[in-house]
Amino acid sequence: MSVSEAAGYWVRPEPGNERLTERVTGVDQSGQPVETRVVVERPLTLYLNAREIVTMMTIGDHPDLLALGYLLNQAMLRPDDVVTGIDFDEELDVVVVRTERTTDFEEKLRKRTLTSGCAQGTAFGDLMDVIETAALPPAELRTSWLYGLTHRINTTPSLYLEAGAIHGCVLCEGDQPLVYMEDVGRHNAVDKIAGYMFRHRTDPATKIFYTTGRLTSEMVIKTVRMGIPILVSRSGFTAWGVELARKAGLTLVGRARGRRFLVLAGEDRIVFDADPGSAGDEPARHRRKGSEDE
Repeated sequence: MSVSEAAGYWVRPEPGNERLTERVTGVDQSGQPVETRVVVERPLTLYLNAREIVTMMTIGDHPDLLALGYLLNQAMLRPDDVVTGIDFDEELDVVVVRTERTTDFEEKLRKRTLTSGCAQGTAFGDLMDVIETAALPPAELRTSWLYGLTHRINTTPSLYLEAGAIHGCVLCEGDQPLVYMEDVGRHNAVDKIAGYMFRHRTDPATKIFYTTGRLTSEMVIKTVRMGIPILVSRSGFTAWGVELARKAGLTLVGRARGRRFLVLAGEDRIVFDADPGSAGDEPARHRRKGSEDE
């Protein structure tokens, strides 16, 4: 039984999927020829009903979930919307989401602003409303769960471990990672999870969200929008990300590597039930790749 099977994943990475990487040749620091795997980038153009919304760069897996999650996190879909169909054309790299409700987003498109996410993610001005009206549930994060989660996620076969240059996001509950998505931009990975939760009507109240990327305002807003009360990252924070997390009542845990972590918001949810000395160090291959993917 593999690590990911033992951990009980509902969805997990596919590092063996040849469509997601390419082999390229080059030379190393000694001038010796090498062959290595690199992740692909593909354009995906998203339509909502008859309107073109955005073209995203993505690795190309789960286009339906990415489309749903993007529209949800940009407030173009409502949680109670009825999706009547999702059509994906692999040759044209186009995905069309069709809804029962008539949609019109010209005003939102005019308010679009560039964010700090890799691969040029977008957010809309009225998304800040979610912070002001947030009512996140009173969950808990046990430190024993945190140590177990980081170990399981770090040892799960993934594109990150195979090729680097990619971000991962994981939906978790307790000490179990459940849905593990990867993409060239962290916002794409989180949108895929948002799409999964929408499609499967997943209850966010007891969930933990883990990301390899920075804890920025965008990551905080999207986590709060999904209704998840705890956000964890192996990377660091931005000041605005911390400020928004505190306003929304989101628990924000960063620099979670091996036995170390730092909580800068929502520390009342943390239950210190494990000795940090009992947690192992982070695997060496994660320490080597860490700087390039944060």
